[in-house]
Amino acid sequence: MQIRKQMNLSEFIRRPACEVRIGGVAIGGKHPVAVQSMTNTDTNDTAASVAQIERIDRAGGHIVRLTAQGRREGENLGNIVRQLRADGFRTAVVADIHFVPEVAAVAAKYVDKVRINPGNYRTDHGEFEALIEQCRERGVALRIGVNHGSLAKRVFDEWGDTPQGMVVSAMEFLRVCRERNFDQVVVSMKSSNTRVMVAAYRLLVEAMDAEDMHYPIHLGVTEAGNGIEGRVKSAVGIGALMADGIGDTIRVSLTEAPENEIPVARLLAEHFAERPGRFEVLHPERYSPTEYRRRSRVTEPVVHTEPLDGFRVIEALSGNPTAELRAAILNLEVPDEPVVVKRRYEEPSLETLAVKAAADLGPLLLDGLADGIWIDAPGFSEESIREIELMILQAARVRFSRTEYIACPSCGRTLYDIEKTLADIRARTSHLKNLRIGVMGCIVNGPGEMADADYGYVGAGPGRITLYKGREVVERNIPQEEALDRLVELIRANGDWPA
Repeated sequence: MQIRKQMNLSEFIRRPACEVRIGGVAIGGKHPVAVQSMTNTDTNDTAASVAQIERIDRAGGHIVRLTAQGRREGENLGNIVRQLRADGFRTAVVADIHFVPEVAAVAAKYVDKVRINPGNYRTDHGEFEALIEQCRERGVALRIGVNHGSLAKRVFDEWGDTPQGMVVSAMEFLRVCRERNFDQVVVSMKSSNTRVMVAAYRLLVEAMDAEDMHYPIHLGVTEAGNGIEGRVKSAVGIGALMADGIGDTIRVSLTEAPENEIPVARLLAEHFAERPGRFEVLHPERYSPTEYRRRSRVTEPVVHTEPLDGFRVIEALSGNPTAELRAAILNLEVPDEPVVVKRRYEEPSLETLAVKAAADLGPLLLDGLADGIWIDAPGFSEESIREIELMILQAARVRFSRTEYIACPSCGRTLYDIEKTLADIRARTSHLKNLRIGVMGCIVNGPGEMADADYGYVGAGPGRITLYKGREVVERNIPQEEALDRLVELIRANGDWPA
């Protein structure tokens, strides 16, 4: 699969998309980027689910998704929507469908949008076509939600777990929608690996353009984790695409209370609402947006407190720092000259600073263009800034300096308190270097989304955990009270625990 044409590198132009209505919320067209979240309550618990949806709505997230893993959960969406409306909330309600296609038909009777995963859905039995007609009749939107960790076997066997495979999976379903003349469709290409995620979305846009498709795009980095690190990882991936003008609705997936996701998503949406300036690119052939290539010979990008001898420091001064810096790098007389990208920020909080810097500067590292990062932020200590810079380098997958936690945000399928468990695992393992640990609520996307992880901790049933080494199961159905100690033992046994 080849890029059909070079993306616009000189200025910010938002990708045109057709309008899709999700209940009372419209996305695409000329509408601003919408933000959303997902409940982590049991979908069978009407009161708890409604209360959480209302908290998310009050925070500014007017699209909320709930898992419907079975018929019972699908039917209870009706009770949830009725209570929500009785309380005066017009929140757009989305059903998340995974393994059981029949549940989509149940959920579509009640909700404003249905999200299906092509990896767990078929197109050869007429079920998808029937769902389209049901959605058309009720005015329900569809999301074709591709997950890097759960591609269909037939796609995986031909393409592997690649960005190209993700695009093949999405386009198969989008073509069916077009054949049925159904345009109330949103598409997403999620991964916990920012490099895979960004490449997949860019390839998708090229594939859609080639077939004159203009469906809105939902952005998100899955399993980003929590705290500032989770926010930075999301900002790098989402920022790289929004800087390209891609994205009509976003979710920042955090292993925290879902309402905490909304301020971060709103910050990103507002940060990319306007990107002024045009920056001529003299050598677009030096840039490959969907294939990672190191531009210079620098093997480990630097932070600003490290020696910068031999590096050129380029500072962004405009309101569109990503495009400005990218143009400056691509226009260098010496194409492989090492570059540190710099920008000054006058932000009141470290979290806001981290999100904006990650969104502005992270994409240049993610694409292999920059070789170092310099955040100029008076009012914050050098150590705090250094930590943020290292987080951005790690989120861009160019330098690993700490344990990385691939942790899902949890949902109604989660089988344990994942927020507390992540904190406990982090407390025991954060001193380890260059390790990736997956902490997943359930097996739906868990093993696939943590494919890059060295070790995995996955919910297997109520009070039960399965441990992984890479993609291999090591121990199944361990009592949760023993699981953390067993994980530590597993890491020690494989020589990844310092003496």
